[in-house]
Amino acid sequence: MPPASPRPVDNLDDDDYPAYTMGRAAEMLGTTPAFLRTLGEHRLITPLRSEGGHRRYSRYQLRIAARARELVDQGTPIEAACRIVILEDQLEEAQRINEQLRAQGHRPQPKTPA
Repeated sequence: MPPASPRPVDNLDDDDYPAYTMGRAAEMLGTTPAFLRTLGEHRLITPLRSEGGHRRYSRYQLRIAARARELVDQGTPIEAACRIVILEDQLEEAQRINEQLRAQGHRPQPKTPA
């Protein structure tokens, strides 16, 4: 028996579900499909592809793209905007992991001199 596929309603709550076409994503962000392709070229976001090869974006990717657009609109070059967003995302993840470790009672160990 094949594994059960997720219920369609479950996908509505999934931030990583590729629900948006490129045209819809660009419309939601108030930008162009070319801007989204450029973000992909700079490896900020990598949309999934439909069976027909069309780009599909998740809500998480749209939030990342929106932050990059905000920086570009403020005059930041797109390459720098992508790098800033990547670093912000990495910092947020590191802070989340640190908080989880603290909640579990882990404390950082002091560094010993070499």
